[in-house]
Amino acid sequence: MEQLGFEGMPRRLFACTPTRLTTWLDCPRRYRMTYLDRPPPPKGPPWAHNSLGASVHNALAGWWRLPRRQRTVTAAGDLLESGWIEEGFADDAQSAAHRRESRLMVEGYVAGLDPAVEPLGVERTVATRTDLIAVSGRIDRLDDRRTAAGTDSELVVVDYKTGRHLLTADDARTSMALALYALAAERVMRRPCRRVELHHLPTRSVLVWEHTQESLARQLRRAEAIAGECAEADERFRADGDADAELFAPRSGVWCGWCDFRARCPEGSAASPQRRPWDGLSQLADPGQGPLAASA
Repeated sequence: MEQLGFEGMPRRLFACTPTRLTTWLDCPRRYRMTYLDRPPPPKGPPWAHNSLGASVHNALAGWWRLPRRQRTVTAAGDLLESGWIEEGFADDAQSAAHRRESRLMVEGYVAGLDPAVEPLGVERTVATRTDLIAVSGRIDRLDDRRTAAGTDSELVVVDYKTGRHLLTADDARTSMALALYALAAERVMRRPCRRVELHHLPTRSVLVWEHTQESLARQLRRAEAIAGECAEADERFRADGDADAELFAPRSGVWCGWCDFRARCPEGSAASPQRRPWDGLSQLADPGQGPLAASA
């Protein structure tokens, strides 16, 4: 029996992550292949820079989960070594070289941390909802820190970065993901969360942005607008996926060489040569340089 709809019934919330929203902005065809096509098209080979980034993130998360007395610099390096992901590298020698550099990078980073200052969350999933969307995501680290005045504490969203791209405070300011994480953390913890930080491990720099209630609200409105486009696209795809080739047209360019689905996209294949799986490896900063420096 067909179920009839009722005028004025609330529309179902669009469930999403920041990654899903930014994928739609980057390329509707990649969005379709990632989230809508079933079965999804097979991806290309794994990327070495993703393996490196995951290895570093896993080591830092594991370090915070150790008993406090075991949180040593050497322990962080050992976690990196034991959890090293080898996929995507040109050969064993390249993998071993980047493993050694990554160990120094992780050890240099944790040397500047106080192991006794417990984060509120590590790899913590947070979620929130509005009248239009239900958004969730995983925060690398959620800190509870004393303010500069020392009379109060604040929640701080920390995101680790291991890529070669040099970052600025604008990257923290404009990140929709960080803003949504801050909003979700604020609502979960029922405390204000305004400060977001990108910790760029290769350069030992911290890129900081202090949001206001208004700037967080702007990012939330932006997320709702993108989610509205995604929801409409999803519905049209379910109705007739083949009828909406224009809706899911690719946004092609030099970045297509990095796409997992390049081999299945004629426009992407023509726009850029295929990148080798190890081409995105960072040129890591000198592990012997000074501690992390904040930049606002």
